[in-house]
Amino acid sequence: MLDFFSIFSKGGIVLWCFQGAGVTESFTGPVNALIRSVILQERSGNNSFTHESLSLKYKLDNEFELIFVVGFQKILTLTYVDKFIDDVQLCFRDRYKNELEQKGALKLLNNNFEFGDDFQVLLREAEDTSRARSPAPMRTFKESEKSQKTVKSMIETKGGEKVKEPVGKKNKNTKKEAPAAEPVKVDQGKTPSPGQKTVENGNQGLTHDEIMQKNREEFARKRMGVATAKPSKSPKPQKPREKQMRVWGLSGNSDKNLDYSGRNGDGSQNGGDQNQEAQHDPKMQLSSMKGDLLSVDYESDKEEEMEEEEERVLVNATSKTSSKKGGGFGGMFGMLKGLVGSKSLTREDMESVLDKMRDHLIAKNVAAEIASQLCDSVAKKLEGKVMGTFTTVASTVKQALQDSLVQILQPKRRVDILRDVMEAQSQRRPFVITFCGVNGVGKSTNLAKISFWLIENGFTVLIAACDTFRAGAVEQLRTHQRRLNSLHPPEKHGGRPVVQLYEKGYGKDAAGIAMEAIAYARNQAFDVVLVDTAGRMQDNAPLMTALAKLIAVNMPDLVLFVGEALVGNEAVDQLVKFNQALADHSMSDKPRLIDGIVLTKFDTIDDKVGAAISMTYITGQPIVFVGTGQTYNDLRSLNPRAVVSALMKA
Repeated sequence: MLDFFSIFSKGGIVLWCFQGAGVTESFTGPVNALIRSVILQERSGNNSFTHESLSLKYKLDNEFELIFVVGFQKILTLTYVDKFIDDVQLCFRDRYKNELEQKGALKLLNNNFEFGDDFQVLLREAEDTSRARSPAPMRTFKESEKSQKTVKSMIETKGGEKVKEPVGKKNKNTKKEAPAAEPVKVDQGKTPSPGQKTVENGNQGLTHDEIMQKNREEFARKRMGVATAKPSKSPKPQKPREKQMRVWGLSGNSDKNLDYSGRNGDGSQNGGDQNQEAQHDPKMQLSSMKGDLLSVDYESDKEEEMEEEEERVLVNATSKTSSKKGGGFGGMFGMLKGLVGSKSLTREDMESVLDKMRDHLIAKNVAAEIASQLCDSVAKKLEGKVMGTFTTVASTVKQALQDSLVQILQPKRRVDILRDVMEAQSQRRPFVITFCGVNGVGKSTNLAKISFWLIENGFTVLIAACDTFRAGAVEQLRTHQRRLNSLHPPEKHGGRPVVQLYEKGYGKDAAGIAMEAIAYARNQAFDVVLVDTAGRMQDNAPLMTALAKLIAVNMPDLVLFVGEALVGNEAVDQLVKFNQALADHSMSDKPRLIDGIVLTKFDTIDDKVGAAISMTYITGQPIVFVGTGQTYNDLRSLNPRAVVSALMKA
């Protein structure tokens, strides 16, 4: 039933393994995929993993730094696996506790773990228990209660129903007679008649109509009293507040000339050419962006925040212990008992802290599902681990969560676009980047920023206008092309424009335009082709099919998903469905999925940076660019530690 079972340390030393009969393939491939995709990326919230036709279950032993992995065919439903892997863990720990406490890789290699007999005993017990718990077989007709009924009893039952019919008539008659009891109630109450006197809420000697009239007058008097009371309070005249100058963070710039009255309708200045535009427009006075991009940073310093948090934890611990009734020695002992690491962590110890952490992450715009998985992953990582001296559960959980978040945001592969472009140059072909995303997230604007960054580093760019759906999309790119060429005049580059626009108008096939643009760039020796696509919602099947066709036909070097930092749970739905559409409509066995993320509008969210965590966690791909404004300079790279610091800030 089981294909394999492996026990290895977190350092990569295989202590013991089992391979089922008739299994010829090695288990190293699935186990290595589990290590790369789950354990190293801090995604151990769910203890299951699927690799090709195998389903893997694993359990972490944090006390001895061990990992237990069992693999079986995905089509099988083995209900005993979870309990079986727990039993194997306990048995292995109890038997080789002394050897495992040595904590040395060479010592573990020299030990011979003979665990086969115990494993077979546990496996037989688990399989036998599973068979005993199997659902009971269906009863035969003779064993059922229906078979005990005779035809005579069925006839008597029908006769009984006929006999019971007069009873039903009697019930109807009794229901008709029921209103006869109503006069008795009326006689007892004697309140409905308007001419009779009654006592109700202290209204002695008043009739029912008089009471209603009195209540109406009282209600009107209260209402008029409230209405007259409001004008009596004359508010003091407040001085009109002057509008304060906006202070832009995250490298934004508010000194922008927004007066376009001296320009023509197409955006060009009166009495000047395009080359003079950069000299007269303060908006176009941009700093150099040669080399790697600057990283996103925050004003808050991480070390200061950590010190403040530690002081806050210590003060809380001291106040809690001092507030308890008892002697001074008991209070001091209680404080030390809360700080000193005396036992291994359990799930119950971390439950309250994890709940607060989960709510904190959701408040910082992390998707609810992702926040729960992150907290579960931290719980599995810390469960059974012995705490250090003078450390609290809250500080231990927070540090583990910070490490997990930094690990998630770290790129899993090399991301160096400048180097990739130079490598494509050596092959005499253009480097192709395709931008995709939902409507209104800033694809065209950030495409222009990336164009400016590439031009600053000495590359020529061809922009392919493949958004043939939205009105004004081509004109927007043409405006960016004109302004970029005014910043880098052709005279300084051998008379050749550094940016050109390849467009075929509206209503055309986007995949065909992209193919023609790539061929044109190859013939004209352009270094980079930036493909702008139409915005589309993830539920729009025809447009998603067209996007998958464009990527499958042209095979770009980089597929970037453009998403805004304002989204929360929607980020999960967008990325999952975009990747699913690219996989479903691909023409090859290994479909091209999203390779990276462009996170836009990052200057509008303050410290609610949870969208970065959600997008990276879902795709496993890095955030390549971060948009922090609307000028060509407002492009940054992601600093994982700065983002995590802002995310964990209270």
